[in-house]
Amino acid sequence: MRIILLGPPGSGKGTQAQLLIQRYGIVQLSTGEMLRAAVAAGTPVGLKAKEIMASGGLVPDEVVVRIISDRIDLPDAKNGFILDGFPRTVPQAEALDELLKHKHLKLDAVIELRVNESALLNRVETRVAQMRERGEEVRLDDTPEVLTKRLASYRNQTEPLIHYYSERRKLSTIDGMMAIDEVTRAIHRQLLALGAVEPKTHARSAAKAAPVKKARASKAATKKAAKKATKTARKPAKSAKKAVKSAVKGPKKTAKKAGKKTVKKAAKKAAKKTAKKAVKKGAKKAAKKVTKKRAKR
Repeated sequence: MRIILLGPPGSGKGTQAQLLIQRYGIVQLSTGEMLRAAVAAGTPVGLKAKEIMASGGLVPDEVVVRIISDRIDLPDAKNGFILDGFPRTVPQAEALDELLKHKHLKLDAVIELRVNESALLNRVETRVAQMRERGEEVRLDDTPEVLTKRLASYRNQTEPLIHYYSERRKLSTIDGMMAIDEVTRAIHRQLLALGAVEPKTHARSAAKAAPVKKARASKAATKKAAKKATKTARKPAKSAKKAVKSAVKGPKKTAKKAGKKTVKKAAKKAAKKTAKKAVKKGAKKAAKKVTKKRAKR
């Protein structure tokens, strides 16, 4: 995503820029920092800027645009960037459009943080009064007087950009008087509507706690379901086993019973036969004895 944040001093641009950097993995390009980096690196455009600043002059737009051009070619700006402090005027915006067109890039969004100037002044006045009561040092650029001048400068130079980008259907206006997290959510919704995609690393971090919990619950549910299924599957198997056991045991028991009955019957028959034989033998013996006795007489 390539984004421009617009808004008067005190509107929260710096805070929201940092949050966007963290969320989308993009870089913040500050014209002041880029100028200092170019001068320190001794690049041709940096040396030109150093010469102009040393003479007390303002760095012209073409030099600033060349510095931005070099900066967005670096690898860390591949995913996109937020421009901070540029463009401030319509000519600068036109120069930026030409630069991006030349590089076959496009500006995705211009986010305007609209605030109530009177409310901003009241905030600064209250903060300064509280700092003075505590005996704290007040910065020279953080007073109602300085803010009034900066707001006037913003209206004269930068406010025309709102109309410029609105005509090109790039502008989205957010209520900058909301709480910080509400402003952040509103910007995020707007960027999503424009097709912004969060890097996978951030998406995983943002959703880490809930999915893990859900995964654990799902795992427990799966385990419970598997246990229940196993138990259900075991029931028919147990019944079948019981049936087989019963089927085997039945005939075995019947056979055992039948065998016992047969033995008993055979024994009874044998005893009866033996008794009959004994009676017969005894009778025969007795008859023989009687015959023998008669013969003696």
